[in-house]
Amino acid sequence: MKKIPEAVGPYSAFRIAGDFLYISGQLGINPETQNIDSDTVEGQAKQALENMKAILENNGYSMKNVVKTTVFLDKISDFVAVNNIYAGYFEEPYPTRSAFEVAKLPKGALVEIEAIAYLK
Repeated sequence: MKKIPEAVGPYSAFRIAGDFLYISGQLGINPETQNIDSDTVEGQAKQALENMKAILENNGYSMKNVVKTTVFLDKISDFVAVNNIYAGYFEEPYPTRSAFEVAKLPKGALVEIEAIAYLK
């Protein structure tokens, strides 16, 4: 079983409901250190997606089961950089997605990604 970061508040990192797996927003937290080790949006996006992948795989899902994601960005100008990392984790048919610039993210993160997966 792959290690995942601890939730940074009173919530679950994920929940299963029927055939759906709901994944709370993942920051670029290294599960070994429980810290955000990268100061770049690319590094944080990669770690957030690795955390998502670990949660999926620990529960019998894969990235192919992701049907919806939401990307929260500290700066919308990082959209292309995050897109470039994101594209390496998904393939057609891609999940549906929304992306937003937000005022602040927990722990001073630059990106946070949440997902819904469906096991068919």
